[in-house]
Amino acid sequence: MKLRHAIERPTRRAALRAARLLRAGRLVAFPTETVYGLGADATSDRAVAGIYAAKRRPRHNPLIIHVASLAEARRLARFDARAEALARAFWPGPLTLVLARRAGARLSRLASAGLRTVAIRIPDDRVALDLLRRTGRPLAAPSANRSGGVSPTRAAHVRLSLGGRVSLILDGGPCRVGVESTVLDVSSPRARLLRPGGVPLETLEATIGAIEVDSATTEEARPASPGRLLSHYAPQRPVRPGASEPRAGEAYLAFGRTNQPATLNLSPTGNLAEAAANLFAMLQALDRPEFSAIAVAPIPQRGLGRAINDRLKRAAAPRR
Repeated sequence: MKLRHAIERPTRRAALRAARLLRAGRLVAFPTETVYGLGADATSDRAVAGIYAAKRRPRHNPLIIHVASLAEARRLARFDARAEALARAFWPGPLTLVLARRAGARLSRLASAGLRTVAIRIPDDRVALDLLRRTGRPLAAPSANRSGGVSPTRAAHVRLSLGGRVSLILDGGPCRVGVESTVLDVSSPRARLLRPGGVPLETLEATIGAIEVDSATTEEARPASPGRLLSHYAPQRPVRPGASEPRAGEAYLAFGRTNQPATLNLSPTGNLAEAAANLFAMLQALDRPEFSAIAVAPIPQRGLGRAINDRLKRAAAPRR
């Protein structure tokens, strides 16, 4: 069933309305520092099921739970010394921790896709934190777009992708990080990087030591976290990463200084943070019928470049 929707600036009145809608089991899209999230009351099976239906998301693909404080996170999951150190260093911020779920935690089992772990984070965004506090409940909030598509970094992207399937869109402007959070599994003795994102691997290792990089090469029957599907983040046009030059008919998404005829440039100065912030918006902008494909210049595999390359690899994977 389609829902009425509106885009509103995050005024006090709009935030109060959004919190009421969430407590009533409705869906609200809101900005975070990474991408726009499609929020629902994480304690309600019905509300969480609404996320899967609106996004057409596979039920085996777990969701990230957003909370407003570390104290709230501790009530939902078990924190060891590593998790405490990471939370204190990077929360609020673009880091999701996969942790053992506490027995009796008031969370819908649907949000964790039946796993004994929970993916959780505190967003570093004024609008998101205000909404969490006003709602007074943890929010399940994957990216606010159809499953498998390009993640939204502006309110207009949400409306284009989800339309009337969301009750309210809070427009907080462009997301400053532009790629999803890093997902780190610390539910077992060996820390595993499940998804590169807004906090670089090198930064995490400086805090807790060596981290195993888990790169799935086949589709997982039960993904341990969001962002693990092999085909993901994809525009309608095919994507060709690592392209030194465009082919006839292709759009060219450049990076740094180039002699090639760039349609758009992720960062003319070669700044990876700027490139990450621009990635999804530029893929959206180039996803037009006049182009046969989107060729993307090589991106260094370091820092935020690891997250950019991960998204491009999944965008280029064979469509299911």
